Amino acid sequence: MQAFEPYFKQQLQSPDKLLSLVTNYIIRKNGKKMRPMLVFLSALQAGGVSDASKVAATLIELLHTATLVHDDIVDEAEQRRGQLSVNAMWNSKLAVLVGDFFLARGLQIAIENNQIGILKVVSDAVQEISEGELLQMEHANKLNIDENSYYEVIRKKTATLIAACTKSGAISASAPDDIVSAMYQYGLNLGIAFQIKDDIFDYHKTSLIGKPTGNDLKERKITLPLIHALDVAPVDEKKTLMYLIKKRYKEDSTFQIASEFVKRYEGIEYATLKMHEYGQKALNALHSLPQTEATRSLEDLILYNENRKK
Repeated sequence: MQAFEPYFKQQLQSPDKLLSLVTNYIIRKNGKKMRPMLVFLSALQAGGVSDASKVAATLIELLHTATLVHDDIVDEAEQRRGQLSVNAMWNSKLAVLVGDFFLARGLQIAIENNQIGILKVVSDAVQEISEGELLQMEHANKLNIDENSYYEVIRKKTATLIAACTKSGAISASAPDDIVSAMYQYGLNLGIAFQIKDDIFDYHKTSLIGKPTGNDLKERKITLPLIHALDVAPVDEKKTLMYLIKKRYKEDSTFQIASEFVKRYEGIEYATLKMHEYGQKALNALHSLPQTEATRSLEDLILYNENRKK
């Protein structure tokens, strides 16, 4: 990861001064780089880190960063990781172009290094992410999501990129198909568990924010804690709450009622149980492989997700 940081920055160099200014602004607050770390750990688990691993990590981080920039435009978000978003700092038109630049650079790097197999994995992930976003919008408009549909949305929207990290890491190590498949399953189930944990945070008090946020419900996103509560609640209570969500979903009072409803019908407990189930599936996929120096770190990522506070 120490070697990756300067390599990643080098790939974003441009003679255009404005583009350089904006890209430097983005990457100086570019998070913990969990996705590149997953690529390298998966490569190590599957046989060893190579130059192809570095290309895969770069491609995925560029893709991920581009989606964040574009998401902020769609959501009209003013902040990203504690600083102004690109669209707030400059404007939406520039943000779209910069996001496109990140995508183009990722494609270019993969082609220049003849990593067509890895490019296909990531291209498939881009398609799934787009489909997941559209599916979520469709369910938000109709307010008709059930538990199976919820898993389909989070698999496409979130887990597929995590799975692309672990699969491309294994491919970069020239691993056989059975190992590539097992690493894909590890990443997919880890990604689902991560998203369930994020959805729990929206209803569950944390030590960092002190109270639930309700952001998902204010965007008409019905996630697993509420889905379960709606499934087990009496019909009249369900109808009353769905009316409030349909007509007054942006109001704090609606979220407060929904939060009490989730608590009453043990939605958080149910979602936590499902998060553990998907974490165990990830662990089972990992334990089907030979144990290596990366195995413990990949196990720890599952535990990290279950215990994280933000």
